[in-house]
Amino acid sequence: MSEARRKAAPPRRRKKHWALRVLGWLAALFFVGVIGAVAAFFIMYQTTKIPDPNKEFATNTTTVTYADPAQPLGNFFEQNRHSVPLAQVPKYVQDSVIAAEDRTFWTNPGISPQGMVRAAYNIARGQQLQGGSTITQQYVKVMYLTQERTVSRKLQELFIATKLGRQQDKSQTLEGYLNTIYFGKGAYGISAAGQAYFQVPDPRKLSVPQTALLATVLNNPTLFDVDDTDPRTKARIIERYRYVLDGMQQMGTITAAKEAQYAAKLPALNPPKKTSGRYQGPKGFLLDMARKELLQRGFTEDQISGGGLKVTTTFSYTQQKNMIAAAQNELPDKRDNLHVGMATVQPGTGALLAMYGGPDYLKSQLNWATAKARPGSGFKPFALAAALQDGKSLYDIFQGDSPIKIQGQKLGNEFNRDYGDVTLLKATEQSINTAFYDLVDNQMPDGPNKLVNAAEAAGIPKTKALEIGRHNPSTVLGPDPYASAVDMAEAYATFAADGMYAPLHVIKEVKGPDGKVLWSEKSLDKQKKQAFPQDIARTVNFALQDVVTDGTGTGAQDLGRPVAGKTGTAGGVAVEDRAKDKACGGCMAGSATLTSWWTGYTPQLSTAVVYRAGKTGESNLDPYSDDKAFFGGNWPLKTWLAFMKPALDGVPEADFPEASQDQIKDTTTPTFTPTPTAPTNTPSTPPPSTPPPSTPPPSTPPPNTPTGKPTKTKPTAPTTTPVIPTLPTGGPSKPTGTPRTPGA
Repeated sequence: MSEARRKAAPPRRRKKHWALRVLGWLAALFFVGVIGAVAAFFIMYQTTKIPDPNKEFATNTTTVTYADPAQPLGNFFEQNRHSVPLAQVPKYVQDSVIAAEDRTFWTNPGISPQGMVRAAYNIARGQQLQGGSTITQQYVKVMYLTQERTVSRKLQELFIATKLGRQQDKSQTLEGYLNTIYFGKGAYGISAAGQAYFQVPDPRKLSVPQTALLATVLNNPTLFDVDDTDPRTKARIIERYRYVLDGMQQMGTITAAKEAQYAAKLPALNPPKKTSGRYQGPKGFLLDMARKELLQRGFTEDQISGGGLKVTTTFSYTQQKNMIAAAQNELPDKRDNLHVGMATVQPGTGALLAMYGGPDYLKSQLNWATAKARPGSGFKPFALAAALQDGKSLYDIFQGDSPIKIQGQKLGNEFNRDYGDVTLLKATEQSINTAFYDLVDNQMPDGPNKLVNAAEAAGIPKTKALEIGRHNPSTVLGPDPYASAVDMAEAYATFAADGMYAPLHVIKEVKGPDGKVLWSEKSLDKQKKQAFPQDIARTVNFALQDVVTDGTGTGAQDLGRPVAGKTGTAGGVAVEDRAKDKACGGCMAGSATLTSWWTGYTPQLSTAVVYRAGKTGESNLDPYSDDKAFFGGNWPLKTWLAFMKPALDGVPEADFPEASQDQIKDTTTPTFTPTPTAPTNTPSTPPPSTPPPSTPPPSTPPPNTPTGKPTKTKPTAPTTTPVIPTLPTGGPSKPTGTPRTPGA
């Protein structure tokens, strides 16, 4: 070996020696860290004490109030629990829960190392903490800790679960768990769950499929809601139900043959009829709507049903009383199977102040205020807004004669009546169908699509039916169930608020048990937006005030203050006659009035009223009225007035902001040539029977050359127009435009 190599060898040995020393230090630090962690664990373990069970767990009620917190509305917690000893819970019932939630329950130390790693990983990433994965941890969280998700609470849960796993018999833990865990439907514990889902409170009488379904639901009563009709929810339930059965088969509880038999279908539900007075009467609909919104806001079923929340709603105690009185008293004499849906929204805030969904939630959970219905001519204001945005004027001329041919279909006015050429303002006043068909489908490019855009911008929720309407020539007449009373009140409130959209809501504020605000309606402010330019909204308000002063809603003048609004009726074939109509090839098309509306608003309140008949709301309304048809300008408007008068009592009168003269000034002299014709059948738009005007025509009406509407400068001061012997739509003297679904 050369001298150079001999000299080079020692440095390599020193490098190796240095590396070994580094590794040694690292190993030492690692072991010190392990020893420290173990020591810290045992110190925390020794110092952690199992607290007394939550004494308030049985009374941790979520309270709900009206907008005035001093006025209670109800609560979302009934501690529906009937504790049973484990000896009275069959092994297959115990095994179903263990198969669903913790298959190593009998052998694990009370905690899941995998769950701990997952929780630590989520904490390190700043993500939401996850709940305990073992039965012991879930039991600890319910019985000894709070529902908050913090690092300290999670560590407490782990140490208490570990200590409980060592100090308490597993059977005792399982018994406590089976008597406290939440199964949904207000049921805590296996006994209450059996009663809530199957009317079987005795666990010993539950079948294997029934207990497997209960074990499925308890994992997440919202995600596995058996009452949810969404196919995706049902698929989730079936998948987890089979997972539970598979676990029971692996545990030897059931045979493979039985597993296959039970997995073929879910057990039939048999819930008891609701008897709790908490939901009795009209207020049950308010509570149900508030609960659904809490879920939408991110609160869990556990928090809502047992988290001790303090929920303040937007509902006004006084306005709700006024609405109930109007909806239950200002009705036709014949009321059997007649339904009223009402809602009032505060413009500019989106707060739902009052709602009437029906007389008693316990008798029927069908909410007539939120159920989608055909809005009829109530959809025309959205066409008006779209047209104004498209550059049209209130004084542009459109075809008022009937019928009009649209996309190969002949569509007409009520009674197939001719109005001659009319302005857009006159068409809105008198709800002239053909003029709006002409506007949307002939004179406005991509009209139906622009109409739907305007409706959704105002606040009508996006639905499949409405999206289909983007290509439907009759969308302007609301022939399909596009909107509910709540939706219409919200959308018209956007016009009342100078075009400012505010998201609809019923929750004002949510506080935790400690008084800390968990959610506030202030968080919705960022969702407010200018849906329409102010001048467009003001012009719509101007036109809809004309509906009240000169058109189909003149009865609203009795309110004694500036009002804007629109009637709406939609017809078709009553559900009882559809088989006959099919057999005769559509001979009964348009023979019934299926919905009747009045949606009216002031600058302070926007209120919608809808009438429907029959069990499903698809029966004929006409027999309920002394008029020849159930017009929106009659009973719906009367019911609206019965609410709005006391609702605005003492509220200062307010004018709508004036639209610009460029928008509302009449610079044309349109012709308006009414040529009454004998009623004829127009199969595509069959009209209902319509009464003649109650007021006689002037002694010398201009027969063929009426003048256009004079210039207006103030929305609330109507000007005189020639009285023409026409048959407008909207009320008994000016019957409402009743759209008939083409081919209905």
